[in-house]
Amino acid sequence: MDDNFKINIRKTEYLDIPLILRFIEELAECENLKHKVNITEEVLKKSLFGKKPYAKALIVEVNFEPVGFVLFFYTFSTFLGKPGIYIEDLFIKEEFRGLGIGRKIFEYISNIAFEKNCNKIEWQVLKWNPAREFYEKIGANPVDEWVNYQLNTDKIVELSKNHIKRLEKLK
Repeated sequence: MDDNFKINIRKTEYLDIPLILRFIEELAECENLKHKVNITEEVLKKSLFGKKPYAKALIVEVNFEPVGFVLFFYTFSTFLGKPGIYIEDLFIKEEFRGLGIGRKIFEYISNIAFEKNCNKIEWQVLKWNPAREFYEKIGANPVDEWVNYQLNTDKIVELSKNHIKRLEKLK
């Protein structure tokens, strides 16, 4: 790619849903997690543009060609009493990496965080991901003192059923 390119980051529109889904699939392919992708266009529509959107997304363009996306949502710190931003996914097509797009994305999201009085921006990265070097270069610090946990769907259902059983016993 020549040096004369224009990077644009924009909010998503309803018509971007198929594009976002395609980027999610491409990201999953890069992370060897394609088998875990179950999301549909309908779920994306409800999650990004429904009555109560759960997340926001941005499209990254180079010379008006979509080359990536960012999906994020707001968190809240009980200790500080301030919101934060959690980046769920950030993906740039491989041939467009190394052009300064990542820095522009973080500047854009940092501006959102500043405007919303957020105290932090967080995200997770697979240990083998070479993007870790970039993240540290822009000043991000790995958070080693915390361990991530998750409950998968089966365990959520199991725990929910236990809760419902307890409620029924109280009746």
